[in-house]
Amino acid sequence: MVTTLHTQTNTTVRLARRPSGMPEDNDWSIADEPVERPDPGEVLVETLYVSVDPAMRAWVSGAQTYRAPVNPGDIMPAAAAGRVIESRDAALEVGDLVTGDLGVQRYAVRPARVLERITAPVDALPEHLGVLGIAGITAYIGLHDIGRLKPGDTLVVSGAAGAVGSAAGQIARAFGARVIGIAGGEEKCRYVVDDLGFDACLDHRDPELASALSAAAPKGIDVYFDNVGGDVLEAALDNLARGARIILCGAVSQYNSERMAGPSNYMELLIKRASMTGFVVFDHRDRFDQARAELSALLSRGELRADLHIRQGLHQFPTALRDLFTGTNRGKVLLKTTTNNADRAENGATR
Repeated sequence: MVTTLHTQTNTTVRLARRPSGMPEDNDWSIADEPVERPDPGEVLVETLYVSVDPAMRAWVSGAQTYRAPVNPGDIMPAAAAGRVIESRDAALEVGDLVTGDLGVQRYAVRPARVLERITAPVDALPEHLGVLGIAGITAYIGLHDIGRLKPGDTLVVSGAAGAVGSAAGQIARAFGARVIGIAGGEEKCRYVVDDLGFDACLDHRDPELASALSAAAPKGIDVYFDNVGGDVLEAALDNLARGARIILCGAVSQYNSERMAGPSNYMELLIKRASMTGFVVFDHRDRFDQARAELSALLSRGELRADLHIRQGLHQFPTALRDLFTGTNRGKVLLKTTTNNADRAENGATR
């Protein structure tokens, strides 16, 4: 099916230069460009929500990660959700809601085969980029497949107020584990305990974090879900139980550094007969459907919250990315591509 596009302008966010340290506004070029048209087998999607993730900082650094580096001039890649407005493939119809790597832009042309159709109301799209999307699936598969979490285990999760960390802690609590979060500041720690239901939360800024972890987990950490790296990882290594499993998911504390610092106490892995496994969720696509089904059940039972931190408008992308590194956000960070006066008044609000 084909529909007529009512606008010929596509707002795009491109990498203008590689950031040095914390990304700045002028590291990005935001411009209006012509809208591409789909070829046979492709669809044109109007992007409604864009996922903003810490790994984006690594993608633009020029270093090799699990995907090709983003180069100056490239549209910033991003998972996003939107509506098909023109289709040249029978698999998707005009009006279908989809998710996929659409990039930070208002309109995107993609092969229909690389997009996932979402059978949910448009209001549910943010959840499909958060707890029912890659963030929640990462938490679920990381805990069960990599961390081999068991009921009664003591789990410590860093970045506990973020999208992946908050989901991991809630999933683990529902599974019967004792959960200790690590987050930035008293306010976030209260949120992690009072709102998310963690058993305890420690401030990563505490200079005696290793001692605080020892007091909170006197029998040691059975599973550590690491989203931040750096000093927090070292503190966790000092407090492992024998046979502990570390899920190495991210390193938010390191992405803005020119040189990443590794743990100086890695020999604790040997002493405690522990393992530390690097984990990229896209290696486990065969588990996505089961993970999403179980996450949906947790969500429907009220055992999983889907907190969102939403910025309004594509021009807010640089600010939204910084939110991840300044501790501004709670839960999943998203951009809503369109704005109105009410949206601007609520920019950056969490719900």
